Amino acid sequence: MKRIVVLAGLIFCTACGDSGSEPRAPSSDGADAVASAPALAMESAAPEPTPAGRSEKVSTALYEFEYAYPAAAGAIPGLKAALDQRLDTARRELEQASKADEAEAKKSGFPYRPHSFGANWKVVTDLPGWLSLSADSYEYTGGAHGMSFFDSVLWDRRANAVRTPLDLFTSKGALSAAIREPFCAALDKEREKRRGRPVNRAGGDSFDECIDPVESTVILGSSNGRTFNRLGVLVGPYAAGPYAEGTFDITLPVTAAVLEAVKPAYRADFSAR
Repeated sequence: MKRIVVLAGLIFCTACGDSGSEPRAPSSDGADAVASAPALAMESAAPEPTPAGRSEKVSTALYEFEYAYPAAAGAIPGLKAALDQRLDTARRELEQASKADEAEAKKSGFPYRPHSFGANWKVVTDLPGWLSLSADSYEYTGGAHGMSFFDSVLWDRRANAVRTPLDLFTSKGALSAAIREPFCAALDKEREKRRGRPVNRAGGDSFDECIDPVESTVILGSSNGRTFNRLGVLVGPYAAGPYAEGTFDITLPVTAAVLEAVKPAYRADFSAR
């Protein structure tokens, strides 16, 4: 679930697949059966329009902006409206910041470096009751390098409402306690792989310490297409290692401890692996 978008963060990590990607909703493998009817009594029906996602790309002297979401999100009016609003807000804030920094650069006699922002939303998993999305995002504001970050969102089909993964749990603390130990073990394993040496959490190096998983981006995924049975933690640069190590994408199974942290109203939407 490595999610660095070059724009261009999120948003909103997997992504919750065992190898970093989630299964998408299966598409039909065969053609639908068409009932026969007398030719004179039957008119051919025009095909229903396919709901489209959205992909925006703008390049000016001041900034570059990219934003995209998939057709699965565009097909849901409420979710589409929410993502469109985020798009409008992100572009407006980028334009305002770019103009202000260009003016400051001219005032100070420094060259202006065009800014950039991008967010690419992808389907994590598509369930009967939920659509889970995550975003790989990137932002550059004129410094030495840009910064990657993540976002996640859920569409609750029953309530027709946008939610976050953490909304489904009794508290951030409860979820953190349920996943912290396996998360830290998986994070250390990945850090050791990248560094070529063991991680010593007690060694005094802040990049060897574990972090609170719920302070990063949590995403919900599924391997069975029916319930959330795994979750991911998308960790941005500097949070668990130096910038050169990039981002971390940790996938964990839903366990009995995780189920205990789920709000009763949503327990039926989860299952342990």
